[in-house]
Amino acid sequence: YVSHGTQVNILNEASGDSVGFIANTNGVHGIAFDKELGRGYTSNGRSNNVTVFDLKDNSIITQIATGENPDAIMFEPHTNTIITCNGRSKNLSVIDPKTNTVISTIDVGGKPETAVSDGNGKLFVNIEDKNELVEVDLKNHLVTNHWELGAEGPTGLAYDNTTKRLFAGCDKYLVVVNAANGKVVDKLAIGDGCDGVAFDEKNKIIFTSNGQSGTITAVKENSADKFSVLGNYATK
Repeated sequence: YVSHGTQVNILNEASGDSVGFIANTNGVHGIAFDKELGRGYTSNGRSNNVTVFDLKDNSIITQIATGENPDAIMFEPHTNTIITCNGRSKNLSVIDPKTNTVISTIDVGGKPETAVSDGNGKLFVNIEDKNELVEVDLKNHLVTNHWELGAEGPTGLAYDNTTKRLFAGCDKYLVVVNAANGKVVDKLAIGDGCDGVAFDEKNKIIFTSNGQSGTITAVKENSADKFSVLGNYATK
C-alpha cells in the first residue's frame, strides 16, 4: 500500500504489479491496518480526514473527520484504536474502529510528527516544533509528561520494549530516551535531515534515514545504556 498524492496504490509485493487503488485520499500521508476487522485507514492531510477501506475488496467504507493535516497514523494495540498525528492543529485524533468515530482529541502542545506505543497504555510522540517528546496516558487521553530532547526537529521515532528505550531521530542526532522517566540516555551523531527511524529488534540495531546527507546511520544498542555508531551508508 503506497501513498501517492491523491490515492493509495496497491501493489503485489512479489511482482510489483498494480492490483488496485484507494481513491479520494487527498494529500495522503500514512496507512494503518486493523487486521482483526480487516480494514485499512489512510491519513489524508489535505482533506483533514481518514479514509476507511475494506482489505478484501478495497471498497471505501467511510471517511472520518480528524484534526487538521493528519500525518502519521497508527493502529494502537493496547486500546485497539487508530490514532492520527495532526500537524496543523497540534493534536491527536483517537478513532474507535468499531464505530468509525473520533472518541477523543488530545492536545499535545506542538506539531506531532510520529508516535509509538509501549503496548501497555502509554503513547510517546515526537513534537517537531518544540524539540521534545510527550508521554500520553491512553486510558485518560491526557499528556502526562513533556520531555526535552536537547536536539532540534525530532521526526522519526522507534521503541525497544525490552530495554524501555525510545529512539528519537533529530537533525544531526539520534537521542536515546528512557521511557520510564524521560531522561536522555545518549545522544549520537547521525546525518543531516533525519526523517525516519527503524529498529531491528532481533539484532538490536537502530537505523536513521538522513535526507539531506543522503545516508542511513546504523546504531548498535549494546545494552540499555550503551550505544555505538556502526557506520553511515550512502543512499540516494
